[in-house]
Order: sequence, then structure tokens, then C-alpha cells
Amino acid sequence: MLNDQENEPDNTSHNVQALSGIKVLDLSRVLAGPSSTQILADLGAEVIKVERPIIGDETRHWNPPNFKDEETGDEMAAYFATVNRNKKSITVDITKPEGQQIIKKLAAESDVLVENFKVGGLKKYGLDYDSLKTINPRLVYASLTGFGQYGPEAHKAGYDYIIQGLSGLMSITGPADGEPHKVGVAVVDLFAGLQLTIGIEAALLAREKTGRGQYVDVALLDSAVAMLANIGMNQLASNSTPPRLGNAHPNITPYQVFATADNNHFILACGNDRQFAKVCEVLGLTLHKDERYSSNPNRVANRDSLQQVLAEAFKQKTREQWLDELQAVGVPCGPIHNVTEALSMPQVIAREMIVSFKDSPVKALGSPIKLSESPVSYRTPPPRLSQHTDETLAAMGYDSEIIAKLKADGIV
Repeated sequence: MLNDQENEPDNTSHNVQALSGIKVLDLSRVLAGPSSTQILADLGAEVIKVERPIIGDETRHWNPPNFKDEETGDEMAAYFATVNRNKKSITVDITKPEGQQIIKKLAAESDVLVENFKVGGLKKYGLDYDSLKTINPRLVYASLTGFGQYGPEAHKAGYDYIIQGLSGLMSITGPADGEPHKVGVAVVDLFAGLQLTIGIEAALLAREKTGRGQYVDVALLDSAVAMLANIGMNQLASNSTPPRLGNAHPNITPYQVFATADNNHFILACGNDRQFAKVCEVLGLTLHKDERYSSNPNRVANRDSLQQVLAEAFKQKTREQWLDELQAVGVPCGPIHNVTEALSMPQVIAREMIVSFKDSPVKALGSPIKLSESPVSYRTPPPRLSQHTDETLAAMGYDSEIIAKLKADGIV
């Protein structure tokens, strides 16, 4: 069942949320930056999302599909809803002095500012770190760009797809004898969003000791290169270029996908010699006694011949038969779900990984962060464009007459 906020469990026995009282000014858009600020919002921070008047965040228009309110007819792009819950939306034209003044006033009272403009893009508006830290020395100013704040390519815009290619990630993704593939989700944006969140939280902890904010610089390219992990380390250790292996593992085998008699596929994740012996036992083979396959290094060296034997053997039974037999002897394996099947798993539901909101058609993927004393919360659905402009300006001291003039002038 969905975690409907009308029936939200009583959390009064818990402490306040981890980031309760932290104010975040979010000048980011699309996916990477907003994914970070959503994490902060889930953890209790007050996040004000600043959008362009009329247009808003580009992803408001990246549809279909939409969530549609059947009573009002209002629609919200699923893409926008992915990373914008628990936020307030205000619209401000930062290219105009009056808009810049609004942002400066908000920054003066904020703990964190997040932006993903091109390097130097906010300096011409007086909204760069050097300008704002004079107003608020405690401000944690977090920039997420394609290539970082320095280096020969720092001036370039960054896009997940292109960075997947530049970083080497695509070179190791896809069939061994086919073209390189991107990952099915914009993982570089999401990697970088996570790294930005960690940097922001570290800067907030440091501020507790020093009383000063600081600049957080995270780049898509840096994040993608770091996520090469053991594959990148293989290159550094061997000075040779890692090949594309499709569904195979570069350091372990058999650790891949196999087809079965019913035209399905499953993942076999055999991580050691003991497990390989169990696989052979299930298959009725003695490959583990063959010197070519008796140890993992030997199996990796003779990967092709082993794969041929196993592929033929696994075609003799259905996927469910193999999964039952392999799991019975403790060999890691599993089916390949489509997204509908994955979101329907009882384990996914039990972990509250699908959430809903009161008086909103939006369903969302939940937070994977489970805290025992300061749990995440799903307070509000993704906001309508400019939903909170009036109340935010009023809280800043703007009266209704001034707000009306700002609207008439296209500032908000």
C-alpha cells in the first residue's frame, strides 16, 4: 500500500528532522542540482526553489507523461515531480536589479545556496559566492557544473549523456561486440547530486566549528570519473584500457546474464570458488575440477570457453527452475525485472519506496535514507510554478502593493 500522508505515522517520539531549521535557496534546475536539494528537503530543510517567471524549470515542460488532477485539470510533468517535492516555488527574474535584490535578501537569511549555472554565470548579476559571502559569511554556496570551476574545459556546459561518453562510462557499457551504451537513467546527474549533498552537509558541519560558510564545487565529470571505481582502478594498475564486456564482470566469472529455455534471462552472480562448485553441482557438471576453471583467475583467463558451456547448459530449463535450484544451494542469482515489476515488489512497498501526498495526484519514489530518530518526511508535493511567491515576499517585508508592482513589471 502507498504511504498516504493522510495516515502518516506519529513521529512525535522522534527528534526533529536532521536538517530542520536549515534554509536552502535553490537556484538550480533540471535534475542534478534539484536532486540534491530534494534530499536536503526530505531531511527537513526549508527549500525555496527559484524559477524563471512564466517558464519555470525546463522540466515542467518535459512531458508526457503527467500527473493529472482530475478535479482541477492541473497537470504536472513526471520528470519535474521526480526531484522537487517538499519545496516552495517562487519566480524571480534575476536578470533585473529588482530580482537580484530579492535573491540577495533571501541569501542573507539562508544557510545554503545551490546553483548550476555555467562558470561565472551569476557573477554578472552580483549573485556569485564572492559577492554573497560579504552579505552572509555563514553561507554555504554550492555550485554544480559540468567540468568544475577551473581547468581547460571549465567554461563548457555539462550534460549527463555527453559526460557519460567523456568519462569512459559508456565505453564499458553495452554489448562487447556492439556500440557503447548510455545507462538507462541519467546516473551522472544523480551521482553529482549525491556528491553535492555530501559536500553541503560537510560544509554545514564545518561551519559548526568555524562559524564560516564555504564554497562547494562539484562537477559532473569529476563525479563520473570517481564512479568508474574498480574499472578505473584496473586501468591504473595495469595501464591497459578496460574492454566493454556487456553483462560480464571484468574481475569475476561467471558473473553475468544467461538465457533460459523459456526465452527469459536471469543474473548469475557467482563470486567465489565455493559458489562456482555449487553452480556446477546444480548443472550436473564437473567444470570446477577442470584446471582451466578451478579458480577465479583461471576462469577469467578462460572466460569465453566457460561462457559457451554455461550458456548451453542454462538453456535446458526455465528461468524459475534455475532460480529455485541455485537459490536453494546459496548461489546469488535473480530475475531481471521491468520497471513495473520492480515497483510492485513487496519489498519495495514494505520499504515505503512509493509515496503519495494528500490532495495531490502525484506519486513519488521514496527516499532510500532510513533514519531511526530523525526520519525523512514527505510533507508537500512538488509545487505549482510560483505557488509560494506571494507568501515568501510578504515574509521578507514586501507589502501587497509592492508585490503587485513586481508582478506587473515581470520581476516575479
